[in-house]
Amino acid sequence: MDSSTSSDITLHINGEKHTLPVDHRTTVLDLLRERLDLTGTKKGCDQGQCGACTVLVDGRRALSCLQLAVAAEGREIATIEGIAEESGQLHPVQQAFLDLDGYQCGYCTPGQICSAVAMLEEHAAGWPSAATRDLSPEAGPPPLTPEEIRERMSGNLCRCAAYVSIVQAIGRAAGARTEEAAR
Repeated sequence: MDSSTSSDITLHINGEKHTLPVDHRTTVLDLLRERLDLTGTKKGCDQGQCGACTVLVDGRRALSCLQLAVAAEGREIATIEGIAEESGQLHPVQQAFLDLDGYQCGYCTPGQICSAVAMLEEHAAGWPSAATRDLSPEAGPPPLTPEEIRERMSGNLCRCAAYVSIVQAIGRAAGARTEEAAR
């Protein structure tokens, strides 16, 4: 590769270090799917509008179709392949999607699950959404109502319209998380 248009980068993906040359125009999505064979992350609109390509970058939601791989140098990336526990036990969000049929065709499911995992962290940290009614600091995290979940997940589209089950699954995972924290 031409060094003026490519660079060697190191990414930490699902706990594994990957050092490889990439064209400067390569997105994280294309790198994951075409170079590393991590095809769980889906290419939807390729314009950052559908959320199918959502991954976690340093624990935050990111649209991998819009992020250049060179800009992710040194960052921690988690894809759907890296969400489950090392033991193979599904993440509570994955299990809730499975139990409550939070998917239909399944194409958007990896992005929905990655987004939900990060969204629950954001909520637990007290981040408000556009649906949050009380923004006073003493109010704490708002109740994770279906309205809050819908607003927080609004960047992820489901063409099958499985939204009811998706919202229920995220609500169940949030409830399990709350019970775990109370122990």
